[in-house]
Amino acid sequence: MTGHDSQARRDYEAADDAQLVEWAKTDREAFGVLYTRYVEKIYSYVYYRTGNHHDAEDLTSRVFFRALAHIGSYTDRGVPFSAWLYRIAHNLVANWHRDRGRSQVVTLEETMLSSASVDAPELAAESAEDRERLLEKIRQLPAERQQLLILKFVERLSNAEIGAIMNRTEGAIKSLYHRTLLSLRSAFDDGDENSGEGPWKRLGF
Repeated sequence: MTGHDSQARRDYEAADDAQLVEWAKTDREAFGVLYTRYVEKIYSYVYYRTGNHHDAEDLTSRVFFRALAHIGSYTDRGVPFSAWLYRIAHNLVANWHRDRGRSQVVTLEETMLSSASVDAPELAAESAEDRERLLEKIRQLPAERQQLLILKFVERLSNAEIGAIMNRTEGAIKSLYHRTLLSLRSAFDDGDENSGEGPWKRLGF
């Protein structure tokens, strides 16, 4: 059977990521399926990190060009293939900020809190004022902690996946997340007579 005939028999849509990655090392169509699966997620992540659509589109394209260029040397290290793509995106965005002398201010929208509230549906009744207060406190966090919240609540990634992207252990991510929630709670409850009902609860604390 020729290589062309073998590729023609492949069920790309039914294949899992691991199989597609192996095929993609010599088969552009397989890489195209991976692109289709993850381009929206990578774009969303990059947009939240840059704050504008033009740069998000450009950087997303660069993520997949780089992934295609290096897919041949990709090694499965026990985390999802998507974590590798996010890691590439993370590095490109960090370079983008550095090259332009930009402060890494993450774009935070209602989408983030709406995503987080999936884990706490009782928060739907909270006031718009409370939601805006929480967003403001999140905006004041260091960029690394804002990134963690985006990966967890917008991208819905596991601690292990986030660790692979941020080059930290799963335990370190758990610790950073806990410290982030504590700092949010402390900041939000400062001077709040109703601290026990603060909207930081939407983050699962």
